Amino acid sequence: MSERESILARIREALSVQAPFPGAHDQFAPHHTAAPKTPAEIRHWLPQVGSSFEERLELFRKRAGELKLDFHLVDNRDQLAGLLLSLRDTEEWKKVGTHIADLTDFATVKLGLPICRTDGGYEVTELESCSVGFTECDALVAQTGSVLVTSRTAGGRALSVLPPHHVVLARREQLLGDLPEAFALLKKRYAADFPSFISFITGPSRTGDIERILVLGAHGPKKLTILCL
Repeated sequence: MSERESILARIREALSVQAPFPGAHDQFAPHHTAAPKTPAEIRHWLPQVGSSFEERLELFRKRAGELKLDFHLVDNRDQLAGLLLSLRDTEEWKKVGTHIADLTDFATVKLGLPICRTDGGYEVTELESCSVGFTECDALVAQTGSVLVTSRTAGGRALSVLPPHHVVLARREQLLGDLPEAFALLKKRYAADFPSFISFITGPSRTGDIERILVLGAHGPKKLTILCL
């Protein structure tokens, strides 16, 4: 039997066994320990997170440093505008990719640069030519240092991926403790109609495939900045 025939035979064998319905795995493996189901059970296996905003903020800052992303907490919109203008001038931004939302609209007005909006029709090549992509988000997750985005809060699927610098504009009240809390938020907000795209962005795009050398920006933005108001 050739290697090709062997692979096809294993595929046919696998297809002959009916897959269990989602959530029904335990009845097919009664001798195994059941997987945790409740948030309390899940949290037992995850890194601990403080309950106060200050504890969660400290943890998120720590994760940001580990993940090589830039995180800034600002007190008001004037400080936010100052940071945006500083980034614009330092990195010499030429065009901004964005979507319609309160904080993104504020940012693009302050920057005064040409805009590619992804809410309606747009050319992919135009978005690719943007120096930076601005999005809002659903939440920040202190436990992992992640940004939770969906197609409805981040201007579609491509805006957080194509421009080389992704800037997330968030609010203090969006800082959550852990992943169970983030999934509970998604269920509460979208249970009746989930978005077509949900993603946890944990630092800039990276790979270490070649001789274990870390390379940023291999499959997406090489820089991730989070500005939290």
